[in-house]
Amino acid sequence: MAASQRRWAAELLHFWFHSLKPSDWFMPGSDVDDTLRERFESDLLMLWNRPASEFLGDPQTALAAVLLFDQIPRNIYRGSPRAFAFDPLARTITRSALSSGYDKDLTRRQSQFLAMPLMHSEFISDQLWSKEYFTRLGQNFGRPYALAHFKMIARFSRFPHRNKVLGRKSSAAEKRAVKAGFAW
Repeated sequence: MAASQRRWAAELLHFWFHSLKPSDWFMPGSDVDDTLRERFESDLLMLWNRPASEFLGDPQTALAAVLLFDQIPRNIYRGSPRAFAFDPLARTITRSALSSGYDKDLTRRQSQFLAMPLMHSEFISDQLWSKEYFTRLGQNFGRPYALAHFKMIARFSRFPHRNKVLGRKSSAAEKRAVKAGFAW
């Protein structure tokens, strides 16, 4: 990827890890969502149809791409099916980046985000990888959430809290799980 094309990656990484606070990453907030939409939606829409290989030139670009295709849509399209529309690309980048050892060149906090598409996946194989990966990262880097996500997929083969927005019918057990707080 040419230097001019990597500008979005550097801007996103700086904004995500230096301008946002950890509470901004995981707690819904319209101000953060609006800022992310304003700053990065055009990059998302410009880059989403490129092959994953274009984002695997180095660990930083791969991490930025994962943020762009996994985290940004969850913020800017919150409550819409589009929040999950870019997940396949994010998962492909994550799998390749982790298989290539890119996480070894990142901080633990950055590695957490590199692996996040595995936690967000409704495929049990990704959930197993996520559970193992976040267990290695440790308690403070998403392990409890990885285990909770794994349990939902092991139990239901999908995330029940996504059912309404994705137009899926929920079983009584899924409704109880969501009511009990299993909705991220």
